[in-house]
Amino acid sequence: MPTYDYVCAECDHALEAFHAMSAAPLKDCPACGKPALKRKIGTGAGLLFKGSGFYTTDYRSDSYKSAAKSEQGGGKSETAPAKSDAKPAAAPAASSPSPKTAAASG
Repeated sequence: MPTYDYVCAECDHALEAFHAMSAAPLKDCPACGKPALKRKIGTGAGLLFKGSGFYTTDYRSDSYKSAAKSEQGGGKSETAPAKSDAKPAAAPAASSPSPKTAAASG
């Protein structure tokens, strides 16, 4: 619901009223009691942020959040491949240098 600004044409009393857009505008001034309130035209308040804080990532979709986690490697994905029980291939054993590298160094 928006906040409206009113000013009295008789006594210049100004006030803010919080009511629905579909509600009738106020007419009676609370200060002088005359039906002389006029609603002011303003730019509006925009958004009011209340609470501990808001961030641009607060309202991201679940698909966006899961994609971001997978890119960072932080989260487990439900579609992650199962771990294989096979052992990784052994690294080649260290051997003497090949004849080409031995000739080049000496």
